[in-house]
Amino acid sequence: MKHALAIIICFFSVQLWCQNFQGVATYKTKRKIDIKMDSTQIASDMQEKMMEMLKKQFEKTYLLTFNKEESIYKEDEALSSPQPGSSSGIMVSVSGGSDLLYKNTKQQRFTNQNEVMGKVFLIKDSLNTINWKLEKETKNIGEYTCFKATTTRTDTMQLNGEEKETKEVTITAWYTPQIPVNNGPSMYHGLPGLILEANDGSEVIVCSKIVLNPDDKTTISEPSKGKEVSQKEFDIIMEKKMKEMEEQFSSSRNSDGNTIQIRIGG
Repeated sequence: MKHALAIIICFFSVQLWCQNFQGVATYKTKRKIDIKMDSTQIASDMQEKMMEMLKKQFEKTYLLTFNKEESIYKEDEALSSPQPGSSSGIMVSVSGGSDLLYKNTKQQRFTNQNEVMGKVFLIKDSLNTINWKLEKETKNIGEYTCFKATTTRTDTMQLNGEEKETKEVTITAWYTPQIPVNNGPSMYHGLPGLILEANDGSEVIVCSKIVLNPDDKTTISEPSKGKEVSQKEFDIIMEKKMKEMEEQFSSSRNSDGNTIQIRIGG
């Protein structure tokens, strides 16, 4: 009788833990920059400075607040990189820090609040099913034992005019069953444990800190402000914006012949 009572108490304790469970994971991101510049228009030393500035701008810190079913992923504004000055004659601006990504892995959907050139969009759509291949390889990230998983995706790049180029990209993720949530940074999800690292060859996202059941709970609320569009509709809008930016790039060099301004994103 006592044994049965202990099992019942344990069961309800686990249920209560699952209901109240919350965690906050901190992620660091780095991106490989590969931008071809016209050597006849931009000196090699200036090209190096521009590439270095761009790399630093993509070194960001994000916070993933999650429970068993939902999450919010956003840039840590307190640690956001300051915009570099123009003392070297170069100004680099990378936007997108105001993005707010909500995921509901139980309902297999997401809402991404995204600001583009001063206009706020609310992208609502289904989460893509990621066909992960679970590997036997393991490694430690912090105090957590992580298992390797891989998948592939096909990326399409717009070249000159209507010409497009496609390539297959391999994504490697490391997840820990010690935190049994079907979630991860950015749009990564679908593994039997929290994803602590993801690498698609151009961007690396690595978890640097995890706090489970913090004293100060954060309400995970789905964003609701902005023009509601699907992912496909938003991609079409972004394609138009990119063409506008290309036209701006062609006239980005000022009349003094020294100052160059690059703007990526909104």
